[in-house]
Amino acid sequence: MNTIPIKRGLPAMHPGELLREDVIPSLNVSKTEIAKLLGISRRTLYDILDEKQPVTVAMALRIGKLVGNGPVLWLNLQRNYDLEQAEKALRAEIEAIPTLHAA
Repeated sequence: MNTIPIKRGLPAMHPGELLREDVIPSLNVSKTEIAKLLGISRRTLYDILDEKQPVTVAMALRIGKLVGNGPVLWLNLQRNYDLEQAEKALRAEIEAIPTLHAA
């Protein structure tokens, strides 16, 4: 019997994608102004939006305050994205590690 692996859903989203595609356009504020309000350089903001830089704890605090939803969403998005990327990169190594069970 052929079994098809069940997909876990959509790929994890980098927080920069959500900012770029949904949040910033809905704010009607320029990216330059967003960077200024966050207290960061435009380059840093653009690196996050381009998914070249992660959202750190400090950045999650800033973004969460700016958009009013707190840091947890931003940290969870980054954690899920990082975990998925690591799982892909380390798949063979992780599969070679046995799972031990307590007696």
